[in-house]
Amino acid sequence: MLLWWLMGISGVLGQRDMKDKLLAFPKESSTSYVELLSDLLGPFGEAAVCLRFRSNLTRGYSLFSLSTRDGHNTFLLYYYPGTRNQIQLWVDHTYQDYKLHGNDFTQWTSICASWSSSVWAVWIDGTPYKEDGVPNVKISGVPVIIIGQKQTSHGGGFKASESFVGEITDINMWDKALTDENMMDYFAANEMSGNVINWNALNYNLIGEVKKRPYVDPYPCVPL
Repeated sequence: MLLWWLMGISGVLGQRDMKDKLLAFPKESSTSYVELLSDLLGPFGEAAVCLRFRSNLTRGYSLFSLSTRDGHNTFLLYYYPGTRNQIQLWVDHTYQDYKLHGNDFTQWTSICASWSSSVWAVWIDGTPYKEDGVPNVKISGVPVIIIGQKQTSHGGGFKASESFVGEITDINMWDKALTDENMMDYFAANEMSGNVINWNALNYNLIGEVKKRPYVDPYPCVPL
């Protein structure tokens, strides 16, 4: 009870329907972030995360950071810009690099990362990047999920130089890998709700200078 009380006074704690809302991270910081909370605590033998974002940063930054007491890079989605131009997906201390082509993250971008024992995949605006799976990888232990910072220790160790600056919306996480069809549904803005993290019923703790703002879909589906 004390932990929940402390979380409540340190930020904004609650379950909200975040449809048509975004999270805005206005400046580089080691003290501003969002903690996402879930009733599903694992262990997970596969998982997937989808989100939409935009950022003007020209340095590396974290898009999704999940840690357990077993390790801080338990499920991490990190972007390296410039000549490197890679998305790095970490699962249980193991990672894959995905070299990107012609992406402009200053505009709204949709990204999904899916992991199973057979296939690791990152999809960006409908373009797939896939690698063979890695055996004996799992997520075990109680997860701490952070948006806006990269965890270098369980639930902390934040560095301003790795923080996210920009806007993020429509974050969902599943305790299963996504199929190609699932991915395309997400990119087509079809309704998809994660069972670990559900953007339409989000439990979160807002810390520091993160702001919740209206989100207008830049590519709305218009009925014929």
